[in-house]
Amino acid sequence: MMAKSEFLAEAKARGFVFQCTDEEALDAACAAGAIAGYAGFDLTADSLHVGHMIPIMLLRLFQKHGHKPVALLGGGTTRIGDPSFREEARQLLTEEKIGENLIGIRKNLEAFIDFSKGAVLVNNADWLDKLSYIALLRDVGVHFSVNRMLSFDSVKQRLEREQGLTFLEFNYSILQSYDFRELLRRENVVVQFGGSDQWGNIVSGIELVRRTEQKSVYGLTTPLITTASGAKMGKSASGAVWLSAEKLSPYNYWQFWRNTEDADIGRFLKLFTDLPLDEIARLEQLGGAEINQAKIILATEATALAHGRAAAEEAAEAARKLFEQGVAADGLPSITIPAAEFGEGIPAFALFVKAGLAATNGEARRLIRGGGGRLDDVVVADEAQMIAPKPEQKLSAGKKHHVLIKLG
Repeated sequence: MMAKSEFLAEAKARGFVFQCTDEEALDAACAAGAIAGYAGFDLTADSLHVGHMIPIMLLRLFQKHGHKPVALLGGGTTRIGDPSFREEARQLLTEEKIGENLIGIRKNLEAFIDFSKGAVLVNNADWLDKLSYIALLRDVGVHFSVNRMLSFDSVKQRLEREQGLTFLEFNYSILQSYDFRELLRRENVVVQFGGSDQWGNIVSGIELVRRTEQKSVYGLTTPLITTASGAKMGKSASGAVWLSAEKLSPYNYWQFWRNTEDADIGRFLKLFTDLPLDEIARLEQLGGAEINQAKIILATEATALAHGRAAAEEAAEAARKLFEQGVAADGLPSITIPAAEFGEGIPAFALFVKAGLAATNGEARRLIRGGGGRLDDVVVADEAQMIAPKPEQKLSAGKKHHVLIKLG
């Protein structure tokens, strides 16, 4: 259908909409005035990564069009772990670790959503921690059909696997539904945003609200984003693409987007930047060597959202100097190794691991054996070669991943 509201029209044009429980009614609600909508983020790590960007950018777009975004931090649900489409149960985290993760994820969200202009940040531990189990069963559990819950694809897939699904995890859908009802009561939230894997949980929340509040609320899911070659978003060859600068430098974040496949340029510009659609249409038409300019714009705009305009431009300039002039720039990520730790030298494979250019010694050895390891742009021929200490030297994995090694 053709959307009448500015929010839904742009969300569809940018590719955010996969399924909607009642698109016509949601569109009418958005067109009639400001509404509140939420997306949830469990606290399973101390940073979000690129795989979380779709709901974040959708909340950002929601705010752009005058609506009230609510970012829900799952301080309560993280204790269980969402089993949706996972092969095995999540590792249970301590209260201390969940608290540490909350701080990092809140910082990530604050880079994209303006909480000084109507947006709200909430923690579901504020109400889930106070629940009485018997009261929850009588108030909420009575409205859930086990038969229906077992029919969800996310549940069926786990039941077919050897590990199965724990009763703890089976309760996750009930608590997520409870969150939706609680946010309706507290913040007048009428729409939940989530990935396509959340469809069953979202529909359950809508049904709970209908049965207990006699109100209509909506669900909108986003598509699973993969690259043109089929790779899952949020991962790179060296691991997760974190949003926190402490876990991944702005330079390496910029490089992740710069390495986007040609076929993904237009789609990623729509989803992961604020550029106007007409400008994106122009960039989509670029071909040949000019497509690299579109990739640089994508990388710079995406990095500016996560780390600020200054950091994005510094990363772009560092990349330009490195690839066009062969000069290492200050924007490159760096590590400082104390002279005492460096000693008279460190084996090449161990230095690649220490620099974060390889996850394990075995991976570093394979990199070097394959000719992909360089020291100051010279191929490292021997994985066991002792790298002597210098005030500063550049370590490279392939042509696009570099770290400055500084002597402390």
